Amino acid sequence: MTANTAPEKKTEADYIKWVDFTVPENLLKTALDIDLSTYGSEEPHIDWIELLAYLGAKYGGDFSRYKRKDLDSAVGRAKDGESISQQAADMQYFSYYREAYDAVLGGLVGEFETETETEEGWEQQYGLKGCSPIASTFPYSDYDDFGAGRSYGYKRKHLGHDMMAQVGTPVIAVESGVVEALGWNQYGGWRIGIRSFDGKRYHYYAHLRQNRPYAEGLAVGQTVMAGDVIGYVGRTGYSLTENTNNINVSHLHYGLQLIFDESQKEGNNEIWVDVYALCNLLRRHQSAVQRDDATKEWAAVQRQREEIPDDCFVPSSQPTEETS
Repeated sequence: MTANTAPEKKTEADYIKWVDFTVPENLLKTALDIDLSTYGSEEPHIDWIELLAYLGAKYGGDFSRYKRKDLDSAVGRAKDGESISQQAADMQYFSYYREAYDAVLGGLVGEFETETETEEGWEQQYGLKGCSPIASTFPYSDYDDFGAGRSYGYKRKHLGHDMMAQVGTPVIAVESGVVEALGWNQYGGWRIGIRSFDGKRYHYYAHLRQNRPYAEGLAVGQTVMAGDVIGYVGRTGYSLTENTNNINVSHLHYGLQLIFDESQKEGNNEIWVDVYALCNLLRRHQSAVQRDDATKEWAAVQRQREEIPDDCFVPSSQPTEETS
């Protein structure tokens, strides 16, 4: 078995430097439904990321130009045997959008297994395996706050998404991956960083609960599956003093960083994307949880699992300061 400690080092010209992920929620849902309805059918399977990349290339990433007839035309041609990649053969930037959107969405749809009460114990599925960051039945409120101003420490833009919820609300792993960071930083308070198996996505969960921020046993290097309870909403952070509640309103800060080259992990070259539309999409797959009264811990009612690749990302060291 081999292990990647980071995405392959590339020359500066070889990797993507910036991504604006502006695909609207309704288009994400439509493309996903097309993917799911064509998988395993007699019709050609239409991959939702390829379809979105085709439209991204067509509009130059400006989805204010989106027209449903363009999607319907591409889907119709694909069903007639002309694949999306064939249709995009003359599009100069299709390969860019294909790589960029795969970096954002690549771990959310595919084959996985869910726990059952059958003799086999697990059932194979294809579909949306990514989960909402907030557990099912727990209320939260949000709006698109990506890029809003922040002033603690220094003036900066908010590079994540705040989901307002009560203290103790279970926080869910959006995607299966490896715990890369745990602990305190002055901006995010108690936080968790989880890297996707392919190393391209860093999921950041911050402002977790005072005193008991994490699910019991969570540790750096541990593998978690989408749908697992990883921690609990709180209001820690904005302090150099560990375990301090300096956030006025309890909420989860959820952020998604893209990493095409490990040099982008920290510093001025970080790529964070707006996940508001994505979080709304993930409302259709919220993890149901149950409480163990003895330990006061929450856990998924129906676990899910997926194959861990041989070249799975392995953390080499903890990141330093993510901001929120």
